[in-house]
Amino acid sequence: MTGGNATRPALFLDRDGTLMEEVDHCRDPKDVRAIAGAASELARARALGWASIIVTNQSGIGRGYFTEEQFHAVQRELIRQLDGLIDASYMAPDHPDNPSPRRKPAPGMILEAAAEHDLDLSRSWMIGDKALDIEAGKNAGVRTILVETGYGRKVTGCAPDHRVPTVVEAIRLVLDG
Repeated sequence: MTGGNATRPALFLDRDGTLMEEVDHCRDPKDVRAIAGAASELARARALGWASIIVTNQSGIGRGYFTEEQFHAVQRELIRQLDGLIDASYMAPDHPDNPSPRRKPAPGMILEAAAEHDLDLSRSWMIGDKALDIEAGKNAGVRTILVETGYGRKVTGCAPDHRVPTVVEAIRLVLDG
């Protein structure tokens, strides 16, 4: 939903390399390290009425590197480290060679979340560390921020609305204008 019927804006957040340190195809909760300071900024966003939604491609499932249960174990650990401040999570397990309408850069997960949680896309942002994240945000009609954690330092050829060092600065930019 967008426009007058939707009630609140959202931070759509990539997971690996954005909310947590990049671990190639993370399959073990012991390897999860939330980005320092992210939980406090997510708490501030929640206090201001923002939803925080994870949208993550997990091709490791489609490639057979790990199971959906391993994904959920990693996800639970990240959410624990973020003090439970994630309102919902959406995951696309597709192999890149066989993408679905949900796999970024397609906007499916963002549009699904907006409909299910009554979110105002016109006031929302996508934050991620890859060109796919920025493209997904643009395809969904939200503003975008590229973070330089994870793969973000090396990303060229996409045009985010902003580029910042970490998700902490990204959330601050959104909340503080």
